[in-house]
Amino acid sequence: MNPAFSVCVYCGSRPGLNPEFTTAAEQVGRWIGQHGGQLVYGGGHGGLMGLMADAALAAGARVVGIIPKALVEKEWAHKGCTELHIVNTMHERKHMMAERADAFLALPGGIGTFEELFEVWTWRQLGYHDKPIGLLNIEGYYNPLLEFLATSVEQQFLSDWQMGLVRAGTSPSVLLAELVQAAGMSHAARLDCI
Repeated sequence: MNPAFSVCVYCGSRPGLNPEFTTAAEQVGRWIGQHGGQLVYGGGHGGLMGLMADAALAAGARVVGIIPKALVEKEWAHKGCTELHIVNTMHERKHMMAERADAFLALPGGIGTFEELFEVWTWRQLGYHDKPIGLLNIEGYYNPLLEFLATSVEQQFLSDWQMGLVRAGTSPSVLLAELVQAAGMSHAARLDCI
């Protein structure tokens, strides 16, 4: 049976200090499963990634993990995924994750999460895809980033239109529902030109 939608989620391979981060990761995974969706993520078993994947699996979601060979041991590849793809490079990983997604969501995370978020955002503004992008701002984690981005708009390096390509929210269920609705619950717009 095909999933109703597919969400690519970027998040930390560590749990972070605030227990609200782990709660949110579990809520995201559970929501995707409870609504007949598919989770696409980086394939790790540790941190927020692993907690989210476990919650999605427990709620009946298809879980697609995509991880490069170099990170299989470092991030402890999640062997319980519905599909686990081991690829050669980070570029292959990100491209495959994007191809399999109807929408993107970033949770708290580190440099890898930031890079993935900014890359799909860049692809969106260039017209390589038209899939919705969300930023889950749990406990104000992304407040400093959002303030910096507002400064970039004020200094005319970013436009309001570019900022409007990313939806920020604090509730996993509300933001996921918005993203799925914006995606039209369809498997449209592939990244053929990347």
